[in-house]
Amino acid sequence: MTTAIVTRREYLSPQRRLIIARSVASSVVGIIPVPFLDDWAKAAVLGGGYRRIAAAHGVDIDDEAITQLVHGKSAPAKLSDMAVSGIAYRIASLAAKRMMLAITAVNRARAASRTFVTMTLFDHYCTKLHTGLALDAGTALALREEIERAIAQTPGALSFAPFRRGVLSAARATLRAPLELADIATRGAVRRLLTKKSEVTDAEVVDTVEEAMETALANKSGFLSKTVAAVETQLSADANPFLDTVIDNFDRRWRAYMAAKK
Repeated sequence: MTTAIVTRREYLSPQRRLIIARSVASSVVGIIPVPFLDDWAKAAVLGGGYRRIAAAHGVDIDDEAITQLVHGKSAPAKLSDMAVSGIAYRIASLAAKRMMLAITAVNRARAASRTFVTMTLFDHYCTKLHTGLALDAGTALALREEIERAIAQTPGALSFAPFRRGVLSAARATLRAPLELADIATRGAVRRLLTKKSEVTDAEVVDTVEEAMETALANKSGFLSKTVAAVETQLSADANPFLDTVIDNFDRRWRAYMAAKK
């Protein structure tokens, strides 16, 4: 970490690995040919990430605020609305077709890059801008919208090259054998939860995905752990002027938003 930008943003280092892991995992869940996974599973992965970042900074955050950060004004999918039996084959077939296309990995790598920037801005918010103990749902929604505006209004973009190789590897691994994260979080625990006769809560599955993420990251020879390490190395070695600029833009936007509320 020799660049001035990296040194200036050293306060973001503690959560970088967590953010990279969530960015990679959320970008590849859609290529896993398993029923129900896609937007809902991505939301579970990202929600856990936001919760972990907030906790690291002593920011209290409830489920409603997490929902706003992940979904914004869009209604999240609910497990109770998903008929797993009967449509599972059709979902899996569609996912398999999408998986084949995902080998190019360009769109998903871009999505991973954007997620990395978005969660980094949230980390910056928790470190430098948050006041009080709790982050309520209304503030979380405003925060999400200001983050999106800051990204949209900053020229250029963060290079998605560091993420592209990892997403490509995920697609290829999925073709050869069950993806590590899918095997842990869906073919095993989550799928068993979904097939239970009793009602399964969203929180129950989110907790299972959280446990799966930690297991995958702890396996140093596994796909997720190796991919995160490779991405982190490249991001640390590269100067990121876009990231520095978008942080400054978001910082100004949020301070202006808070000043206007007074």
